[in-house]
Amino acid sequence: MDEPGQTRETYRAFRTIPTRWMDVDVYGHVNNTVYYSWFDTAINAWMVESGVLDPASGEVIGVCAESGCRYLRAVEFPGAIEAGIRVAKLGRSSVRWEIGIFTASEATPAAQGFFVHVFVDRATMRPTDMHDALRAALQSLLV
Repeated sequence: MDEPGQTRETYRAFRTIPTRWMDVDVYGHVNNTVYYSWFDTAINAWMVESGVLDPASGEVIGVCAESGCRYLRAVEFPGAIEAGIRVAKLGRSSVRWEIGIFTASEATPAAQGFFVHVFVDRATMRPTDMHDALRAALQSLLV
């Protein structure tokens, strides 16, 4: 997982995501489960917009094999977060993403997470090598 002391500059791409009323729990802050939704949204939106993932009909899809999060500071509603993403490790059929969740005025993340995708053949659900365009796109985010 990310090390303490990371800043916005250590991430390669960002997605702004608004917090929603339904994200807040009885304690008045965004519930821990919502962060995983943000991870998934930031990563998959980047791949779709980069043209390397077709979630509806592509032959290769990414499935989550592992994820985790370290919560450093509360996020509240209303507001927006900026999810910074980067690639920490690139394998033959897998990628380890690292995600920083930033609030608008902060240079350091409110949370740091990771998400491991394994790319599989949609029909067989067996791991498959990444195609060249996907690998090249992911390499652009590699740290």
